[in-house]
Amino acid sequence: MTIKVTDTGAFRELLQKRLQPRAAGRLDVRTTLRHFALINYAVPIKLLRPLIPEDRFDIAEFTIDGKRMGMLSVVPFVDTEFSFHRLAPWLRFSFAQTNHRAYIIDRRTGEYGVWFFGTTLGSPVVEFARSVWQIPWHYARYRVDCHYNPIKHRYSTYRMSISSAWCRADFTIWDSGEAVTPQEGFESLDEMKLILAHPVDGFYNRLDGRPGRYAIWHEKMELTSGQATELYFSLYEELGLLTKYEMRHPHSIFIAPRVDFVIYLPPQLDNTP
Repeated sequence: MTIKVTDTGAFRELLQKRLQPRAAGRLDVRTTLRHFALINYAVPIKLLRPLIPEDRFDIAEFTIDGKRMGMLSVVPFVDTEFSFHRLAPWLRFSFAQTNHRAYIIDRRTGEYGVWFFGTTLGSPVVEFARSVWQIPWHYARYRVDCHYNPIKHRYSTYRMSISSAWCRADFTIWDSGEAVTPQEGFESLDEMKLILAHPVDGFYNRLDGRPGRYAIWHEKMELTSGQATELYFSLYEELGLLTKYEMRHPHSIFIAPRVDFVIYLPPQLDNTP
């Protein structure tokens, strides 16, 4: 059963449930994400629908500017101390990463999740994931200029530039240092955080064309609200989802300087009946 947006108690209960980690597996990855941001866009559902399997997922809908819209988000961050903590805890990696995803509802469970268009990764680790697990990750070169002021509890500088054949990007964000509040389309902070900031199941088309999925966990995020001074992502122009003008005017931007993260591996084929 799909959760109704008016059921505030259900959102709070699910959010607390998602904050409880599950038992660790042998291949699970632990990492600390730094310079984490959620750059959210409202997009007409008719544009998203052809990109997401209709027989498997509904597109989450939100009333924004009087219209029922879908949402997608760009999620840049820097992985630090990325490690298979049970298999090889001494082997650690650091690299920049950006996820591109849309918000969906799993028709089999009624749960909110995300559909991944793909990911750019600034490390040769990307080739392992592509060849072994067929994850739609793509190599990129990053320039990261992010400086957090712990006294003011905000970023003095947040800027990234990404060079990739799959998605070029340039963005500069201004951090208000103020805690996020419910944005248009959401009736409560719990609802907004559950759907936008705390999805735990991700789905995607593998590089071999088969459906894939993986699960994650992360701690509660202390998010501040941001604004954009520059935003461009070539992927959305190529897919016809956003114009250059629309990219510069997101629905919302949330920022967190640090969040601990667990990725439950290996990814699975999404063949649940």
